[in-house]
Amino acid sequence: MTTDTGRPRRLTILGSTGSIGVNTLDVVRQLGGRDTFEVMALTGNGNIELLAQQARETGAKLAVTADESQYIALKDALSGSGVDVAAGVSGLDEAASLEAEWVMAAIVGTAGLAPTLKAASRGADIALANKECLVSAGELFVEAVRAGGGRLIPVDSEHSAIFQCLDNQQRHALERIILTASGGPFRTFTRDQMAGVTVETARTHPNWSMGLKISVGSASMFNKALEMVEAKHLFSLRPDQVEVIVHPQSIVHSMVGYSDGSVIAQLGTPDMRTAIGYALTYPRRPKLDVERLDFAKLARLDFEAPDEARFPALRLARIALERGGVQAAIMNAAEETAFNAFVERRIGFLDMAEVVEAVMDRLVSCPPASTIADVFAADAEARRTAAQIITIREQAA
Repeated sequence: MTTDTGRPRRLTILGSTGSIGVNTLDVVRQLGGRDTFEVMALTGNGNIELLAQQARETGAKLAVTADESQYIALKDALSGSGVDVAAGVSGLDEAASLEAEWVMAAIVGTAGLAPTLKAASRGADIALANKECLVSAGELFVEAVRAGGGRLIPVDSEHSAIFQCLDNQQRHALERIILTASGGPFRTFTRDQMAGVTVETARTHPNWSMGLKISVGSASMFNKALEMVEAKHLFSLRPDQVEVIVHPQSIVHSMVGYSDGSVIAQLGTPDMRTAIGYALTYPRRPKLDVERLDFAKLARLDFEAPDEARFPALRLARIALERGGVQAAIMNAAEETAFNAFVERRIGFLDMAEVVEAVMDRLVSCPPASTIADVFAADAEARRTAAQIITIREQAA
Protein backbone atom coordinates (compact mmCIF):
# COMPACT_ATOMS: atom_id res chain seq x y z
CA MET A 1 0.00 0.00 0.00
CA THR A 2 1.55 3.28 -1.08
CA THR A 3 0.86 6.77 0.22
CA ASP A 4 -0.58 9.65 -1.82
CA THR A 5 2.97 10.54 -2.84
CA GLY A 6 3.48 7.06 -4.32
CA ARG A 7 6.12 5.95 -1.84
CA PRO A 8 5.75 2.83 0.34
CA ARG A 9 3.79 3.32 3.52
CA ARG A 10 6.02 3.53 6.58
CA LEU A 11 5.14 1.25 9.49
CA THR A 12 6.42 0.24 12.90
CA ILE A 13 5.51 -2.92 14.81
CA LEU A 14 5.70 -2.65 18.58
CA GLY A 15 5.82 -6.30 19.63
CA SER A 16 6.85 -7.95 16.36
CA THR A 17 7.88 -11.31 17.87
CA GLY A 18 4.51 -12.10 19.46
CA SER A 19 1.64 -13.78 17.64
CA ILE A 20 0.11 -10.46 16.50
CA GLY A 21 3.47 -9.18 15.27
CA VAL A 22 4.27 -12.40 13.41
CA ASN A 23 0.86 -12.34 11.72
CA THR A 24 1.29 -8.66 10.86
CA LEU A 25 4.54 -9.41 9.05
CA ASP A 26 2.82 -12.24 7.19
CA VAL A 27 0.16 -9.78 6.00
CA VAL A 28 2.91 -7.35 4.98
CA ARG A 29 4.52 -10.12 2.89
CA GLN A 30 1.20 -10.95 1.25
CA LEU A 31 0.64 -7.31 0.34
CA GLY A 32 3.99 -6.79 -1.34
CA GLY A 33 6.62 -6.64 1.39
CA ARG A 34 9.32 -4.01 0.83
CA ASP A 35 7.75 -2.91 -2.45
CA THR A 36 4.67 -1.77 -0.57
CA PHE A 37 5.78 -1.06 2.99
CA GLU A 38 8.85 0.52 4.56
CA VAL A 39 9.45 -0.95 8.01
CA MET A 40 10.81 1.73 10.30
CA ALA A 41 11.11 -0.21 13.57
CA LEU A 42 10.50 -3.63 15.07
CA THR A 43 10.51 -4.32 18.80
CA GLY A 44 10.58 -7.53 20.80
CA ASN A 45 11.67 -8.83 24.16
CA GLY A 46 13.62 -12.05 24.65
CA ASN A 47 13.32 -13.79 21.29
CA ILE A 48 16.43 -12.19 19.82
CA GLU A 49 16.89 -14.72 17.03
CA LEU A 50 13.40 -14.08 15.64
CA LEU A 51 13.67 -10.31 16.08
CA ALA A 52 16.97 -10.22 14.19
CA GLN A 53 15.55 -12.44 11.45
CA GLN A 54 12.54 -10.16 11.05
CA ALA A 55 14.70 -7.04 10.95
CA ARG A 56 16.97 -8.49 8.25
CA GLU A 57 14.06 -9.73 6.16
CA THR A 58 12.17 -6.44 6.23
CA GLY A 59 15.18 -4.12 6.11
CA ALA A 60 13.95 -2.37 9.25
CA LYS A 61 15.70 0.87 10.18
CA LEU A 62 15.69 -0.01 13.88
CA ALA A 63 15.37 -3.16 16.01
CA VAL A 64 14.69 -2.84 19.72
CA THR A 65 14.71 -5.37 22.53
CA ALA A 66 12.80 -4.29 25.62
CA ASP A 67 15.23 -6.41 27.68
CA GLU A 68 18.34 -4.28 28.17
CA SER A 69 20.39 -7.37 29.06
CA GLN A 70 19.81 -8.62 25.49
CA TYR A 71 21.25 -5.53 23.78
CA ILE A 72 24.65 -7.05 22.95
CA ALA A 73 23.06 -10.27 21.72
CA LEU A 74 20.78 -8.32 19.36
CA LYS A 75 23.63 -6.09 18.20
CA ASP A 76 25.77 -9.14 17.41
CA ALA A 77 22.87 -10.84 15.60
CA LEU A 78 22.42 -7.79 13.36
CA SER A 79 26.10 -7.03 12.83
CA GLY A 80 26.72 -5.91 9.25
CA SER A 81 23.01 -5.67 8.42
CA GLY A 82 22.75 -1.89 8.58
CA VAL A 83 19.92 -2.15 11.10
CA ASP A 84 20.28 0.18 14.09
CA VAL A 85 19.87 -1.45 17.50
CA ALA A 86 18.48 -0.11 20.79
CA ALA A 87 17.16 -1.54 24.06
CA GLY A 88 15.04 -0.84 27.10
CA VAL A 89 12.48 1.88 27.71
CA SER A 90 14.50 4.47 25.78
CA GLY A 91 14.70 2.10 22.81
CA LEU A 92 10.93 1.60 22.78
CA ASP A 93 10.50 5.37 22.94
CA GLU A 94 12.85 5.78 19.98
CA ALA A 95 10.93 3.18 17.97
CA ALA A 96 7.61 4.91 18.68
CA SER A 97 9.07 8.29 17.74
CA LEU A 98 10.19 7.30 14.23
CA GLU A 99 8.07 8.81 11.47
CA ALA A 100 5.91 5.80 10.63
CA GLU A 101 2.39 6.62 9.46
CA TRP A 102 1.05 3.32 10.85
CA VAL A 103 1.99 1.67 14.14
CA MET A 104 0.95 -1.80 15.27
CA ALA A 105 0.62 -1.65 19.06
CA ALA A 106 1.09 -5.29 20.05
CA ILE A 107 3.28 -5.18 23.16
CA VAL A 108 1.50 -7.22 25.84
CA GLY A 109 0.78 -5.55 29.16
CA THR A 110 1.32 -2.05 30.55
CA ALA A 111 4.82 -2.06 29.03
CA GLY A 112 3.10 -1.15 25.76
CA LEU A 113 1.30 1.89 27.14
CA ALA A 114 4.07 4.52 27.01
CA PRO A 115 5.41 3.79 23.50
CA THR A 116 1.91 3.51 22.04
CA LEU A 117 0.93 6.80 23.67
CA LYS A 118 4.06 8.38 22.17
CA ALA A 119 3.14 7.16 18.68
CA ALA A 120 -0.46 8.35 19.08
CA SER A 121 0.64 11.78 20.29
CA ARG A 122 2.72 12.40 17.16
CA GLY A 123 -0.24 11.58 14.90
CA ALA A 124 0.38 8.01 13.75
CA ASP A 125 -2.51 5.73 12.85
CA ILE A 126 -2.63 3.22 15.70
CA ALA A 127 -3.59 -0.39 15.00
CA LEU A 128 -4.43 -1.34 18.56
CA ALA A 129 -3.81 -4.87 19.82
CA ASN A 130 -2.59 -3.79 23.25
CA LYS A 131 -5.54 -3.89 25.65
CA GLU A 132 -3.91 -1.91 28.43
CA CYS A 133 -3.83 1.37 26.49
CA LEU A 134 -7.60 1.66 26.77
CA VAL A 135 -8.16 -0.41 29.90
CA SER A 136 -5.65 1.47 32.05
CA ALA A 137 -5.69 4.90 30.41
CA GLY A 138 -8.85 5.01 28.31
CA GLU A 139 -9.78 8.70 28.41
CA LEU A 140 -6.15 9.85 28.28
CA PHE A 141 -5.31 7.58 25.37
CA VAL A 142 -8.37 8.48 23.31
CA GLU A 143 -7.62 12.17 23.86
CA ALA A 144 -3.98 11.64 22.78
CA VAL A 145 -5.17 10.05 19.53
CA ARG A 146 -7.63 12.89 18.93
CA ALA A 147 -5.06 15.58 19.67
CA GLY A 148 -2.43 13.89 17.50
CA GLY A 149 -4.79 13.68 14.54
CA GLY A 150 -4.25 10.00 13.77
CA ARG A 151 -6.79 7.19 13.61
CA LEU A 152 -7.42 4.48 16.16
CA ILE A 153 -8.20 1.17 14.45
CA PRO A 154 -8.84 -1.90 16.64
CA VAL A 155 -7.11 -5.19 15.83
CA ASP A 156 -8.70 -7.54 18.37
CA SER A 157 -11.05 -9.64 16.26
CA GLU A 158 -14.05 -8.64 18.39
CA HIS A 159 -13.39 -4.90 18.26
CA SER A 160 -12.46 -5.05 14.60
CA ALA A 161 -15.83 -6.67 13.99
CA ILE A 162 -17.62 -3.87 15.84
CA PHE A 163 -15.56 -1.30 13.94
CA GLN A 164 -16.63 -2.88 10.64
CA CYS A 165 -20.32 -3.14 11.60
CA LEU A 166 -20.74 0.25 13.25
CA ASP A 167 -22.24 2.82 10.88
CA ASN A 168 -21.23 6.23 12.21
CA GLN A 169 -24.09 7.85 10.30
CA GLN A 170 -26.43 5.73 12.43
CA ARG A 171 -24.88 6.42 15.83
CA HIS A 172 -28.18 7.86 17.00
CA ALA A 173 -29.72 4.40 16.47
CA LEU A 174 -27.00 2.40 18.26
CA GLU A 175 -28.46 0.39 21.14
CA ARG A 176 -25.75 -2.10 22.07
CA ILE A 177 -22.66 -3.93 20.99
CA ILE A 178 -22.35 -7.67 21.55
CA LEU A 179 -18.87 -9.08 22.07
CA THR A 180 -18.58 -12.77 21.35
CA ALA A 181 -16.44 -15.05 23.52
CA SER A 182 -15.38 -18.58 22.66
CA GLY A 183 -15.68 -19.62 26.29
CA GLY A 184 -12.15 -21.00 26.13
CA PRO A 185 -11.10 -24.53 27.02
CA PHE A 186 -13.14 -24.63 30.24
CA ARG A 187 -16.50 -23.47 28.92
CA THR A 188 -18.26 -26.63 30.15
CA PHE A 189 -16.19 -27.15 33.31
CA THR A 190 -17.78 -26.98 36.74
CA ARG A 191 -16.18 -24.73 39.36
CA ASP A 192 -14.79 -27.82 41.07
CA GLN A 193 -13.12 -28.87 37.82
CA MET A 194 -11.79 -25.37 37.26
CA ALA A 195 -10.19 -25.39 40.71
CA GLY A 196 -7.82 -28.07 39.47
CA VAL A 197 -6.83 -26.33 36.22
CA THR A 198 -3.08 -26.17 35.58
CA VAL A 199 -0.97 -23.77 33.55
CA GLU A 200 -0.52 -26.46 30.91
CA THR A 201 -4.25 -26.97 30.38
CA ALA A 202 -5.04 -23.24 30.58
CA ARG A 203 -2.60 -22.34 27.83
CA THR A 204 -4.45 -24.30 25.13
CA HIS A 205 -7.27 -22.64 23.20
CA PRO A 206 -9.82 -24.55 21.09
CA ASN A 207 -9.88 -22.02 18.22
CA TRP A 208 -6.92 -19.64 18.35
CA SER A 209 -3.13 -19.96 18.56
CA MET A 210 -1.94 -17.33 21.05
CA GLY A 211 0.77 -16.59 23.60
CA LEU A 212 0.61 -17.76 27.22
CA LYS A 213 -0.77 -14.53 28.70
CA ILE A 214 -3.60 -14.21 26.18
CA SER A 215 -4.38 -17.93 26.31
CA VAL A 216 -4.76 -17.96 30.09
CA GLY A 217 -6.75 -14.73 29.90
CA SER A 218 -9.10 -16.37 27.42
CA ALA A 219 -9.48 -19.41 29.67
CA SER A 220 -10.38 -17.23 32.67
CA MET A 221 -12.33 -14.75 30.47
CA PHE A 222 -10.27 -11.89 31.85
CA ASN A 223 -9.42 -11.08 28.23
CA LYS A 224 -13.12 -10.56 27.60
CA ALA A 225 -13.38 -8.45 30.74
CA LEU A 226 -10.65 -6.17 29.40
CA GLU A 227 -12.35 -6.09 26.00
CA MET A 228 -15.53 -4.83 27.65
CA VAL A 229 -13.62 -1.85 29.02
CA GLU A 230 -11.86 -1.31 25.69
CA ALA A 231 -15.17 -1.29 23.84
CA LYS A 232 -16.56 1.37 26.13
CA HIS A 233 -13.71 3.73 25.23
CA LEU A 234 -13.29 2.74 21.58
CA PHE A 235 -16.91 3.33 20.69
CA SER A 236 -17.95 5.90 23.35
CA LEU A 237 -20.48 3.60 24.97
CA ARG A 238 -22.32 3.52 28.26
CA PRO A 239 -21.48 0.46 30.40
CA ASP A 240 -24.98 -0.94 29.91
CA GLN A 241 -24.50 -0.93 26.12
CA VAL A 242 -21.70 -3.53 26.30
CA GLU A 243 -22.88 -7.16 26.22
CA VAL A 244 -21.06 -10.50 26.04
CA ILE A 245 -22.32 -13.74 24.50
CA VAL A 246 -20.51 -17.08 24.40
CA HIS A 247 -20.08 -18.40 20.87
CA PRO A 248 -17.87 -21.54 20.86
CA GLN A 249 -17.18 -21.66 17.12
CA SER A 250 -15.58 -18.16 16.97
CA ILE A 251 -17.15 -17.54 13.57
CA VAL A 252 -19.29 -14.54 14.51
CA HIS A 253 -16.65 -12.16 15.78
CA SER A 254 -19.05 -9.60 17.28
CA MET A 255 -22.29 -7.76 16.56
CA VAL A 256 -23.93 -4.36 16.69
CA GLY A 257 -27.59 -3.93 17.65
CA TYR A 258 -29.67 -0.97 16.44
CA SER A 259 -32.90 0.65 17.58
CA ASP A 260 -34.97 -0.89 14.78
CA GLY A 261 -34.18 -4.39 16.05
CA SER A 262 -31.50 -5.06 13.43
CA VAL A 263 -28.31 -6.83 14.49
CA ILE A 264 -25.35 -6.60 12.13
CA ALA A 265 -22.57 -9.15 12.55
CA GLN A 266 -19.10 -9.69 11.10
CA LEU A 267 -18.24 -13.33 10.37
CA GLY A 268 -15.09 -15.10 9.26
CA THR A 269 -12.77 -17.99 10.00
CA PRO A 270 -10.69 -17.59 13.19
CA ASP A 271 -7.64 -15.88 11.67
CA MET A 272 -6.09 -12.73 13.12
CA ARG A 273 -4.70 -11.75 9.72
CA THR A 274 -8.15 -10.62 8.59
CA ALA A 275 -8.41 -7.94 11.29
CA ILE A 276 -4.74 -7.01 10.87
CA GLY A 277 -5.11 -6.63 7.12
CA TYR A 278 -8.21 -4.49 7.54
CA ALA A 279 -6.36 -2.21 9.98
CA LEU A 280 -3.26 -2.03 7.77
CA THR A 281 -5.13 -0.95 4.62
CA TYR A 282 -8.19 0.82 6.08
CA PRO A 283 -10.50 2.04 4.61
CA ARG A 284 -9.78 -0.36 1.72
CA ARG A 285 -10.01 -4.14 2.09
CA PRO A 286 -6.95 -6.12 1.02
CA LYS A 287 -6.82 -9.45 -0.79
CA LEU A 288 -5.51 -11.98 1.73
CA ASP A 289 -4.68 -15.65 1.56
CA VAL A 290 -6.89 -16.74 4.45
CA GLU A 291 -9.40 -19.57 4.64
CA ARG A 292 -12.80 -18.64 3.24
CA LEU A 293 -15.91 -19.33 5.28
CA ASP A 294 -17.85 -22.33 4.00
CA PHE A 295 -21.40 -22.06 5.34
CA ALA A 296 -22.33 -25.52 4.10
CA LYS A 297 -19.67 -27.04 6.35
CA LEU A 298 -20.53 -24.96 9.39
CA ALA A 299 -23.75 -26.85 10.10
CA ARG A 300 -24.50 -24.77 13.21
CA LEU A 301 -23.60 -21.69 15.20
CA ASP A 302 -24.19 -21.85 18.95
CA PHE A 303 -24.71 -19.03 21.44
CA GLU A 304 -25.17 -19.11 25.19
CA ALA A 305 -25.19 -16.64 28.05
CA PRO A 306 -21.90 -16.41 29.97
CA ASP A 307 -21.88 -17.88 33.47
CA GLU A 308 -20.47 -15.15 35.70
CA ALA A 309 -20.37 -17.51 38.67
CA ARG A 310 -17.78 -19.67 36.90
CA PHE A 311 -16.21 -16.72 35.07
CA PRO A 312 -16.34 -13.82 37.57
CA ALA A 313 -14.00 -11.68 35.44
CA LEU A 314 -17.03 -10.42 33.50
CA ARG A 315 -18.73 -9.27 36.69
CA LEU A 316 -15.55 -7.52 37.79
CA ALA A 317 -15.39 -5.67 34.47
CA ARG A 318 -18.92 -4.37 34.99
CA ILE A 319 -17.98 -3.20 38.47
CA ALA A 320 -14.93 -1.40 37.07
CA LEU A 321 -17.01 0.25 34.35
CA GLU A 322 -19.64 1.43 36.83
CA ARG A 323 -17.08 2.73 39.33
CA GLY A 324 -15.05 4.48 36.64
CA GLY A 325 -11.88 6.37 37.48
CA VAL A 326 -8.84 4.11 37.71
CA GLN A 327 -10.76 0.98 38.69
CA ALA A 328 -10.12 -0.64 35.30
CA ALA A 329 -6.41 0.12 35.62
CA ILE A 330 -6.46 -1.43 39.08
CA MET A 331 -8.31 -4.48 37.78
CA ASN A 332 -5.80 -4.93 34.98
CA ALA A 333 -2.71 -4.54 37.18
CA ALA A 334 -4.09 -6.92 39.78
CA GLU A 335 -4.92 -9.47 37.07
CA GLU A 336 -1.39 -9.31 35.63
CA THR A 337 0.05 -9.88 39.11
CA ALA A 338 -2.35 -12.75 39.81
CA PHE A 339 -1.58 -14.26 36.39
CA ASN A 340 2.15 -14.29 37.18
CA ALA A 341 1.45 -15.96 40.52
CA PHE A 342 -0.69 -18.60 38.79
CA VAL A 343 2.04 -19.31 36.23
CA GLU A 344 4.51 -19.64 39.11
CA ARG A 345 2.05 -22.08 40.73
CA ARG A 346 1.71 -19.91 43.82
CA ILE A 347 -2.07 -19.64 43.47
CA GLY A 348 -4.78 -21.65 41.72
CA PHE A 349 -6.75 -20.80 38.60
CA LEU A 350 -9.85 -19.61 40.47
CA ASP A 351 -7.75 -17.64 42.93
CA MET A 352 -6.87 -15.12 40.24
CA ALA A 353 -10.34 -13.55 40.19
CA GLU A 354 -10.55 -13.58 43.98
CA VAL A 355 -7.27 -11.68 44.24
CA VAL A 356 -8.41 -9.13 41.64
CA GLU A 357 -11.71 -8.51 43.39
CA ALA A 358 -9.99 -8.07 46.75
CA VAL A 359 -7.61 -5.50 45.26
CA MET A 360 -10.43 -3.58 43.55
CA ASP A 361 -12.40 -3.40 46.78
CA ARG A 362 -9.39 -2.33 48.81
CA LEU A 363 -8.48 0.47 46.35
CA VAL A 364 -12.01 1.59 45.50
CA SER A 365 -11.33 5.15 46.70
CA CYS A 366 -8.27 5.78 44.52
CA PRO A 367 -8.55 9.24 42.87
CA PRO A 368 -9.18 9.47 39.11
CA ALA A 369 -6.24 9.90 36.75
CA SER A 370 -5.55 13.26 35.12
CA THR A 371 -2.09 12.32 33.82
CA ILE A 372 -0.32 9.18 32.68
CA ALA A 373 1.73 9.37 35.89
CA ASP A 374 -1.51 8.95 37.84
CA VAL A 375 -2.27 5.81 35.83
CA PHE A 376 1.15 4.34 36.57
CA ALA A 377 0.76 5.21 40.26
CA ALA A 378 -2.59 3.39 40.46
CA ASP A 379 -1.09 0.48 38.53
CA ALA A 380 1.86 0.23 40.92
CA GLU A 381 -0.35 0.42 44.00
CA ALA A 382 -2.60 -2.32 42.64
CA ARG A 383 0.40 -4.56 41.98
CA ARG A 384 1.75 -3.99 45.48
CA THR A 385 -1.63 -4.72 47.01
CA ALA A 386 -2.11 -7.84 44.90
CA ALA A 387 1.35 -9.11 45.85
CA GLN A 388 0.53 -8.63 49.54
CA ILE A 389 -2.78 -10.48 49.22
CA ILE A 390 -1.13 -13.36 47.35
CA THR A 391 1.59 -13.66 50.01
CA ILE A 392 -1.01 -13.74 52.78
CA ARG A 393 -2.96 -16.45 50.94
CA GLU A 394 0.22 -18.52 50.53
CA GLN A 395 1.03 -18.24 54.21
CA ALA A 396 -2.51 -19.28 55.17
CA ALA A 397 -2.51 -22.28 52.82
